[in-house]
Amino acid sequence: MTVKTEAARGTLTYSRMRGMVAILIAFMKQRRMGLNDFIQKIANNSYACKHPEVQSILKISQPQEPELMNANPSPPPSPSQQINLGPSSNPHAKPSDFHFLKVIGKGSFGKVLLARHKAEEVFYAVKVLQKKAILKKKEEKHIMSERNVLLKNVKHPFLVGLHFSFQTADKLYFVLDYINGGELFYHLQRERCFLEPRARFYAAEIASALGYLHSLNIVYRDLKPENILLDSQGHIVLTDFGLCKENIEHNGTTSTFCGTPEYLAPEVLHKQPYDRTVDWWCLGAVLYEMLYGLPPFYSRNTAEMYDNILNKPLQLKPNITNSARHLLEGLLQKDRTKRLGAKEDFMEIKNHVFFSLINWDDLINKKITPPFNPNVSGPSDLRHFDPEFTEEPVPSSIGRSPDSILLTASVKEAAEAFLGFSYAPPMDSFL
Repeated sequence: MTVKTEAARGTLTYSRMRGMVAILIAFMKQRRMGLNDFIQKIANNSYACKHPEVQSILKISQPQEPELMNANPSPPPSPSQQINLGPSSNPHAKPSDFHFLKVIGKGSFGKVLLARHKAEEVFYAVKVLQKKAILKKKEEKHIMSERNVLLKNVKHPFLVGLHFSFQTADKLYFVLDYINGGELFYHLQRERCFLEPRARFYAAEIASALGYLHSLNIVYRDLKPENILLDSQGHIVLTDFGLCKENIEHNGTTSTFCGTPEYLAPEVLHKQPYDRTVDWWCLGAVLYEMLYGLPPFYSRNTAEMYDNILNKPLQLKPNITNSARHLLEGLLQKDRTKRLGAKEDFMEIKNHVFFSLINWDDLINKKITPPFNPNVSGPSDLRHFDPEFTEEPVPSSIGRSPDSILLTASVKEAAEAFLGFSYAPPMDSFL
């Protein structure tokens, strides 16, 4: 079947017509992703570009040669732009939108950088991950899970917020709240341990964040002082959601062996199914460390430490109150079915006598003055970051898309592995 039109100056076959319709349908489905994305799709369709009506929309003259699109052609898109990122493309953010100022953290797959958005002049922490490293360790599911959890965090004051996520052919970018009060680990190392009122305040804000995640059927699984930040006023901000497990209903379990050795619950070490009470064990471990300076059951010998976690009774020195002692015994109960939080989750922790001095409504609304103020002068004040990071030069490749990346099988695999990664706020939030 063919349809002949004078305007088309030729024959429009049924299959070609279907192709154009498919492009238009795709546009309608993803119209909120921006007109530029649509124009790029049309520009990459050689037949569509030859159609006079399309040319009039794009304001280009009829080309003499297929590769000449207009009298003053722009440089051809780089291979990284040509890769079909599907629903991952994000017209609202790209590396060149940011001035990358300092390295403020490092991880297994990349770096965290202090960056200033050029147009907004707002400071962000941008987590930049190497796709190749993630795929090599087969961690793409954890990265996508982290992205999903970040999107659900926007309504809680003690969880780091995601503003954008986007990708190039070789990197993933999380644009996050910039938190510069320092890691809890950093402050704990400097002061060795905290007095009980300060430890109680931090534990309450952490418990509130964990309770919120649990209400979304998310188990955090990697609570440790390195993942707990202080904001500029001294409030807790939980970060790094790479090990979160989604869709764990009340009494639901999972069995993946993951976490940090010092804070692993006995059931995880036993490789038994575990549930959200694993987070309450970790809260107990962090509270213990805040009060005593070291995690419970700690040993430099990892095998010995694992044996301690599984078999050694909890030993508490007498320099804490009875309510703190009772809370630690409840949270660090080796049998998860008897652990504090096993029955009513966060409500059991919230109602414990140790937290009787906490007004939870005031806590969630940040009306309680933090016991410690980091005293940062502004976004450029990096005193609470490790100089090991901040003195490292910012790689120039961080701020730009690669000029040329061959469309190899590995690059295509990377594009497919992270489909749907990118995120931009709803359009009405820009109005």
